[in-house]
Amino acid sequence: MLEHKNSSEPLSAGLKALPNKISSFASTQAAWRFYANESVSLSILQGPLTAAAHEGIAKHCSQYALCVHDWSRLGYKHINKTDTYAITHETDVGYDLQTSLVLSGQTGQPLAPVAQRLVSADGSYTSYGGTASASPVKAHLDEVSDCIQHLDGQGFAKPLVHLIDREGDSVGHIRRWETAGSRWLVRVNDNPRVAYAGKPMACKSVAQELASTKTRQVSYHGKTYWQWVAQADVKLTRPAKPSQKKSKKPAVPGIPVAARLVVSRVLDEDGGVLAQWLLLTNVKDTDASAIALWYYWRWQIECFFKLVKSAGHQLESWQQESALAIAKRLLVASMACVTVWAIAADKSKEAAELRAFLIKLSGRQMRHKIEFTNPALLA
Repeated sequence: MLEHKNSSEPLSAGLKALPNKISSFASTQAAWRFYANESVSLSILQGPLTAAAHEGIAKHCSQYALCVHDWSRLGYKHINKTDTYAITHETDVGYDLQTSLVLSGQTGQPLAPVAQRLVSADGSYTSYGGTASASPVKAHLDEVSDCIQHLDGQGFAKPLVHLIDREGDSVGHIRRWETAGSRWLVRVNDNPRVAYAGKPMACKSVAQELASTKTRQVSYHGKTYWQWVAQADVKLTRPAKPSQKKSKKPAVPGIPVAARLVVSRVLDEDGGVLAQWLLLTNVKDTDASAIALWYYWRWQIECFFKLVKSAGHQLESWQQESALAIAKRLLVASMACVTVWAIAADKSKEAAELRAFLIKLSGRQMRHKIEFTNPALLA
């Protein structure tokens, strides 16, 4: 993990040997043996990250912890990797990465990745499956539903609220989460129908009927605007459709699901809508403005992907020869990210002095009034 507490360039994305009497080649050989060791499993490497999540949730969360689930494609064209596959088309070659990142429900601070899955041509490698071999590949939401079930059973100090972008707008999976007692927050599309005031309506039509309340100023495309929030109680009553658009399977009816529709808008000075997000959740004891802020914090997982890819560890330039080795090293690199997040979030005077010192060591230039960035701390 210490060898990953640095920022890399694409042409030098290997580990950084520590300053000692051991040669750098010896460090490379040691890393190869470590990742090739069958007794070093993904679940073992996930252990410190899960422990960090337990500690962070107990320290930084009051009512809820947020768990953001998202996917990112890893592009590889190295000939030494024999288990890559065409993810979407023949030139989109690599692996499919799914990450579950826990955030503070109070500040949006990232705490730790609590689950990761890497899909290869040989199958799916998960940090929570308990097996070293690849498991059969499932659809995104089927796999993340298994992950949600696993995480809800981990006994965290505060309940998890699972956040998913528009890919989570699936009434069949929402019913599964509801039946399991999970708390969820999903961004939905405009047209799916919900029951509102006793009649079926498209989500966007419901949003148009609601009165909004001015909540907070937000930055949108570099300018400051006001965010407006509205809410309504709705029910999901429509049948679940098969995931494949051309599937001949019939729609599956299910029990109605009571939910809240939270509408978050960014308006200009003339009242024009610059951006709008339609959110569905089963969390009933939290203010709608906080729900909207939770979804805004979902962007932290994109920052994590950036930190391990283009702005930090250069994940897509790693030379490990299998998805399993990549997944193991990714968990180690994630521990370095957790260390950076802890330094960034610490409010003590000593931490502020440490951040200033690390920025000087990094040689990075900051924008005006920006004291630090996570990539600069890593560098």
